[in-house]
Amino acid sequence: MAQRIAMVTGGMGGLGESISTKMADAGYKVVVTYSPSNTKYRSWLDEMKSKGHSFAAYPVDVADFEDCATKVAQMTKAVGPIDILVNNAGITRDMTFKKMTKADWDAVMHTNLDSCFNMTKQVMDGMSERSWGRVINVSSVNGQKGAFGQTNYSAAKAGIHGFTKALALEVARKNVTVNTISPGYIGTKMVTAIPKEILDTKILPQIPVNRLGKPDEVAGLIIYLCSEEAAFVTGANISINGGQHMY
Repeated sequence: MAQRIAMVTGGMGGLGESISTKMADAGYKVVVTYSPSNTKYRSWLDEMKSKGHSFAAYPVDVADFEDCATKVAQMTKAVGPIDILVNNAGITRDMTFKKMTKADWDAVMHTNLDSCFNMTKQVMDGMSERSWGRVINVSSVNGQKGAFGQTNYSAAKAGIHGFTKALALEVARKNVTVNTISPGYIGTKMVTAIPKEILDTKILPQIPVNRLGKPDEVAGLIIYLCSEEAAFVTGANISINGGQHMY
């Protein structure tokens, strides 16, 4: 079997880095996208290369449909057709609804939700024609239960699963699966930078397993969903939150 090609949006840093490196370790050829405003992408690529990982990387504005179309066409020409898409890119603009502006709302909706359409649209026809594909959309526990100060983020993340379910129905007979994962608090650099007192008194008490999730645990779930063994899993929203929210 030819080596599968996986694309991870927002693949540099944080959860995206763990997803990208673990997928590469699992034998996939990994292409990462990063924000065009990211000025540190070369140092990241050099760091990854020093650790034995060589990634193709493209600056993509995932909120811009035309940019997505152009860059995915370039990727396909350079590395081959995309077999696996992990829609991981996302941002936050946290504040109460009273203080939230239309620009704050739009930025999060465009980057977190519209991006799923913008990127998936570029690869879905090819997956269907080849009768094999995997799309994994990264949502959030806060898309399931809501969060104070995150009306924009929670709405976008909830919308992701509606997108997943409908698309999964459309492409199931083409041997293409579409699934959502909803992580809780994961020990990325951003989360671990929260003051210890806040982690210990406000965050960990919400999590029955009494710890943060590990990025590699999330990446491991994604690798399962990409596998042949997961071919019967589609339209699902899989929680990975340490029991913080059960439904």
